[in-house]
Amino acid sequence: MRMSNGFKHIKWALGLVGISLLFLSGTASAADKAEPTLSEAKFESSKTLYFQRCAGCHGVLRKGATGKSLEPKETRKKGQKRLEKIIALGTEKGMNNFDDIFTKEEIKDMATYIQMEPPVPAEMSLALMKERWKTYVAPKDYPTKPMHSLNWENFFLVILRDEGKIGIIDGDTKKVVAKVDTGYAIHVLKESSDGRFWYTQGRDGKMSKIDLWMSPPRVVADTQMAYDARDVAVSHYGEWKDKYVIGGGYWPPHFVILDAKTMEPLKVVSTRGVNVDGEYVNEARVAAIYNTPHAPTWIVAIKELGQLWQVDYSDIDNLRIEQIKSHKFLHDGFFDPTQRYFQIAANASNRIEVMDSVTRKFVASIETGKMPHPGPGANWIDPKCGPVAGTTHLGEGKVTVWGNDPKNHAKNAWKICYSIETDGPGLFIRTHPKSDYVWADQTKHPEPEVQQSVVVFDKKTREVVKYIRVTEYPKAVAVHQEFNKDGTEVWVSVWARGAGDRSKGEIVIYDAKTLEEKTRIKGLETPTGKFNVYNRVHHVT
Repeated sequence: MRMSNGFKHIKWALGLVGISLLFLSGTASAADKAEPTLSEAKFESSKTLYFQRCAGCHGVLRKGATGKSLEPKETRKKGQKRLEKIIALGTEKGMNNFDDIFTKEEIKDMATYIQMEPPVPAEMSLALMKERWKTYVAPKDYPTKPMHSLNWENFFLVILRDEGKIGIIDGDTKKVVAKVDTGYAIHVLKESSDGRFWYTQGRDGKMSKIDLWMSPPRVVADTQMAYDARDVAVSHYGEWKDKYVIGGGYWPPHFVILDAKTMEPLKVVSTRGVNVDGEYVNEARVAAIYNTPHAPTWIVAIKELGQLWQVDYSDIDNLRIEQIKSHKFLHDGFFDPTQRYFQIAANASNRIEVMDSVTRKFVASIETGKMPHPGPGANWIDPKCGPVAGTTHLGEGKVTVWGNDPKNHAKNAWKICYSIETDGPGLFIRTHPKSDYVWADQTKHPEPEVQQSVVVFDKKTREVVKYIRVTEYPKAVAVHQEFNKDGTEVWVSVWARGAGDRSKGEIVIYDAKTLEEKTRIKGLETPTGKFNVYNRVHHVT
């Protein structure tokens, strides 16, 4: 699928013209200048929707980050009708259209809500986290070997986002092994060193531990370590292997170190502080956390500070943290194939930042395009540039590729190798060493025929070989690609996200060589990210 440059996205473009005219039409009307008010019930409903759909980009306090500031001093300038239009149609800079997610009444209420002063959430103490810590199966009762005969290393753990569940699917038989209750809107999950245990982090701050050896797999413990959170990682190094797990909070802005075996919260560290511009930031959120294979550390990306903190867990009572200066606003990242150099998006600065996890120092900053967003990223070999990595972008339809081998291809390292135009902004890019192709989604474009399609390009020719329309189901988007263990299949999620459509989600499986559809796994509630056990344990990107 590829629309002509002259006529593609007409509906979206016309909508944006309308938005642009609204922005140029002067001040808000007299009716808009009236003090915005909502009933208590509508205020609470809007607050919940804002948390679920908006806070991730705009912040709990609405000061902005990936998304623009939505503080009342900004939103009231635009007025009620403009705000309704923007919420409904989205923007060309990567904001979703919400007319297929919210009702007209919800859009109207949300436009009013963001003109009102944001409520400040409560803090969370270590004592409260311990109160919310629950054990369902004691570690002494864990099985000592798999209690089933399934190939658990080829399991896919699938985020069933809006249902607050993880679907566990057998990659061999394509059957759903289990659906386990976790936190709301899991953002990511990370594995123990052997891949047996998986730790999930929900948007509601709930962290859960799943044992894949049980029959069926189940949650063995959980706790709430924040009210709003995004990422998690396990210690994988030396004598501390699988000893600790860390979770990062959006609110309160902190990270928490827990006992990886029992899930008991042990230590809380605030991430509030002074950003790279010298300004104090109260809502300095933990965007992402990654284990470093060459040292007993985690890399903790502090979104609003523009800093990468390398946290040494070898002595958590005397915690050592290096604060590496970078750019704003930090988001998702991934390692190069040597697992030494960490590459992360500073999407508000239109850059990919690179740090050396061995020397614990900043290495390079690469200007890529509007708001890069690599998700779990992709590494491969280019015939001209050697080892490279790539990213999609939230702000434009483009994949940018750069060299990432400073040892053997120094002249190409941390420099743009090439870029490819796509039909729309995307969230995720993925490949496999055995594949000839790189896959990218286009989820952030408001137009259905674009957001429901993925783009596939050839590693050698650098040419787009196919646009694949994954679904045509109304109120659904195609999102996130993941290969199976041996690299012969690519799994793509169909996220049916409209009210009443959650169970219409599915995963579409493609032959990685022919690019033809093989089968569909139906009846999945809002599937988004997928994690193949073997590929994640062995860092296959």
